Amino acid sequence: MLKRPAVMGAVAFLTVFGRGQVPQARAFWWFPAVGAGLGGLLAAVHWGAGGLWPLLVVGVVVVAADLVLTGALHLDGLADSADGLFAHMDRDRRLAVMRRPDVGAFAVAAVVVVLGARWASLSVDGVESLSLAPIWALSRTLVAVVPAIVPYARPAGLADPFLAGARRWLVLWLAPATAALVLIEGVAGAVAAGVAGAVAAGVAALAWRRLGGFTGDVLGAVILTAETAALLVLAADP
Repeated sequence: MLKRPAVMGAVAFLTVFGRGQVPQARAFWWFPAVGAGLGGLLAAVHWGAGGLWPLLVVGVVVVAADLVLTGALHLDGLADSADGLFAHMDRDRRLAVMRRPDVGAFAVAAVVVVLGARWASLSVDGVESLSLAPIWALSRTLVAVVPAIVPYARPAGLADPFLAGARRWLVLWLAPATAALVLIEGVAGAVAAGVAGAVAAGVAALAWRRLGGFTGDVLGAVILTAETAALLVLAADP
């Protein structure tokens, strides 16, 4: 039986709740469940907002709700990753730039594009409210698998117990999330899941090549880009 601290470790890493928890080795095991829970909350927001406002406003409300629930932590990771991965510099300089609190042009561009794409996707009829739960579960499953395949780019230190919990078999949780997405969205759901996985793999591979592995910021970038890719596919469904 999994201990409650492992659940709280996952909640603390992925949301604004439970911050200050010591990372637990089994926290990664709970990422898919926490992702599904977050997506479920956002699905309720999407459905409820749809009864009050036009779709253009609904998209803004859902994007804002996601940022509130996650504390914009993943967005910060995306911004830092963009500055570190796309600028022309050596590995050590990239890692140093990603630690700095300020942001550069690549970060601003990435944030604007990703937030704009999420808002646009959630502002059309192509995305069913219920599909947010499996998409958010997919992205958290993908990010839980990355540390089991890609090395950590920095000296682990206090993160050692947390990273030790990564297991490749967690990829099996993609099956129920994908099945749920297909049930809700049909063939487009299967395509969305495949594209999300490909985008996540691309971000992780780029980080491995340019940083020597992943960082916490890279995991945030994986989450946001995978979700956004899936949403764009669904929004394009005729």
